[in-house]
Amino acid sequence: MPSDDRNQAGTPRTVPAPDVPPPAVPPERAAHPGQGPAPALREQPPPAGKPAGGYGAVFAVREFRAVFAAHLLSLLGVVVSELALTVLVYELTGSPLLSALTFALGFLPYLVGGTLFAGVADRYPARRVLVACDLICAGCVAVMVLPGTPVGGLLALRCLVAAVAPVFTGTRMAALTDILGEGDLYVLGRSLLRLVSQSALLIGFGAGGVLLAALSPRGAITITVGTFLCSAALLRLGTRARPARTGGEGGGALMRDSLAGARVVLADRRIRALMLLFWVPALFVVAPEALAAPYADAIGAGPAALGLLMCSMAVGHIGAELYTGTVLGPRARSRIVLPVAAVGLLPLVMFAFRPGMAPTVAVLVLAGAGAAYVIGLDQWFVDAVPEHLRGRAMTLLTAGLMTVQGIGMALAGLAAEFFPVHQVVAASGAIGTVCTLFLVAEVRRTGVRYRSARQG
Repeated sequence: MPSDDRNQAGTPRTVPAPDVPPPAVPPERAAHPGQGPAPALREQPPPAGKPAGGYGAVFAVREFRAVFAAHLLSLLGVVVSELALTVLVYELTGSPLLSALTFALGFLPYLVGGTLFAGVADRYPARRVLVACDLICAGCVAVMVLPGTPVGGLLALRCLVAAVAPVFTGTRMAALTDILGEGDLYVLGRSLLRLVSQSALLIGFGAGGVLLAALSPRGAITITVGTFLCSAALLRLGTRARPARTGGEGGGALMRDSLAGARVVLADRRIRALMLLFWVPALFVVAPEALAAPYADAIGAGPAALGLLMCSMAVGHIGAELYTGTVLGPRARSRIVLPVAAVGLLPLVMFAFRPGMAPTVAVLVLAGAGAAYVIGLDQWFVDAVPEHLRGRAMTLLTAGLMTVQGIGMALAGLAAEFFPVHQVVAASGAIGTVCTLFLVAEVRRTGVRYRSARQG
């Protein structure tokens, strides 16, 4: 499934010490009428006071290994299919606009799917939702492969896959708290999935290019049917059946339930501030990616340099995530959230001086490294969201994150029609920093109230 984990911080109860997750089956979820006995105990993280063991401890959890492998397969499949479908639409129509629209449709339906169908994540058992999403995507891709499928049908199927994506991602994020607990293992598990997402962007486009050199676009798309089916099989056979979070599958219309959940989540000042701290930096940090081609042209760089510019931020993100996840402990990750979020976009201001190729790459790597604050923010967010709303909150978070990135790219492109590219990127860094500073202050204020409420 497409991932929310491209570029992504609240205040913990105090500062998160090595967290101990709640019991595998909280009392209120011990059993639900009509759902049979309570699920088996989840594999537990180390007890308090003992180191979690870093990423290795996460991979020691059998269910997580299945989730990780499924994520890798489906994500590579999505990246390859996006590239192949874009080429296919261009071959059928000869229209650059429709070809670009095919790629953009990967962003646009996120908001619709994440808002209207978020209730699925809490209303139905997580494993069932995840497997169903993969099967829906496999079916959509299989129809794309049929020679008689018109261009309009290809675009509609692309929209459906993108609308399913936030439900899948939000459900998986919430399910990780069942598999890994709500403490440090959850944070590191989320980090690993983000690392896979960043790496897939680097590897997937390269793999897609190789496949398109050897196969037709429809042939390359056919391979992704298999990746979705393998992902579904891994999730079905490799994870445990657990009851729905809301204790049943009824309870009113799905869309009404989804919208009501979104209203409850966004009405909470603390959750809203944390969610915005995920979204707002992502809105501005995509500007250099969106404008990489015109900027490379402006500084006289060639096609190879363009590829380097496109992957520089991902390299910075991966390096910072690995360092934060392996070297820093939970307390240190919490302490850096607000400072790093506050300055993460500042490197983009250097574009005002229209730097050459080498300085530009360094600036983009630094901007990518600004995502280091997200690991700590993941912990704050899961602490703040009530367990019964977790699936809906995380689906909404995913949908908003992908939507703001699409909006950010569009706004950067629009601004570049009227101003030089380097000025647009520099302005994105400056305006984004100001907006993030306001958010940092709000998160700090809500953190004080959140701690007082819990202690009271």
